[in-house]
Amino acid sequence: MFHPLKKVSHLFAGVLAVGLLSPASFVFAQGTPPQSSASSSVLPTGGGAALLDPSDTVFLLLDHQSGLFQTVKDIPVAELRSNVVMLAKLATLMKIPVITTASEPNGTNGPLMPEIHEHAPHAVYVPRNGEVNAWDNQDFVRTVRSTGKKTLVMGGVWTSVCVMFPALDAKLAGYKVYAVMDASGDVSEMANRTSLARFVQGGVIPTTTNSMLSEVHRTWNRPEAAQIGELYAHVSPNYAAVVESYKKAQEVAREQSRGSVGQAPRP
Repeated sequence: MFHPLKKVSHLFAGVLAVGLLSPASFVFAQGTPPQSSASSSVLPTGGGAALLDPSDTVFLLLDHQSGLFQTVKDIPVAELRSNVVMLAKLATLMKIPVITTASEPNGTNGPLMPEIHEHAPHAVYVPRNGEVNAWDNQDFVRTVRSTGKKTLVMGGVWTSVCVMFPALDAKLAGYKVYAVMDASGDVSEMANRTSLARFVQGGVIPTTTNSMLSEVHRTWNRPEAAQIGELYAHVSPNYAAVVESYKKAQEVAREQSRGSVGQAPRP
């Protein structure tokens, strides 16, 4: 009998073993890495010390192009695009810088999906000169450095190339790097699993759109709470149904409360 959980546990055991044996931890980055500083998102309790600091973060959305989307087999393309849109909306709401780029957009790879810049009008697009790896492009790296941010959140198509290559290079350059797996896509499940193993081996942090939303969110005690709730509904339609049910229950309770006011008590 096939046991999917057992298969997943074996996969992560193998990933951990590879990571422990990797020589990557002994490789020093070329160039000057960004300087570390205390995170402004760490609470007196220590909460947040292991998490992303939104004030020190930039989103890099790489090669989400119409032609490349047609090769994606490890995630439904509609879901992939929706997750990318959520990241764009989150970046706009929380004032997180966004940098986009595309690989040969005038060729078979096709144009960049327009929704990114529609929902993140502050996003900066950096054209490339044919480089497969965005980190090979001086303008792209210069734009990343100009933000002054030391945490890079990446998503793109393909995961094993367009995200993998710049993620590993940026990690060796001293950045903290996240790879948003479900805002990325690849040609097969095998490519996705291999990418996950290589990310962990290279010190890149795999994550998901929902986890990224929660890591940026951190608390409901903030003025953007209502808009953040809408983003949860975006990334999880089932959560939207929960919100709708709750709102309806609250409306009914208020109506019943108003109806009982002024009524004489029953004998």
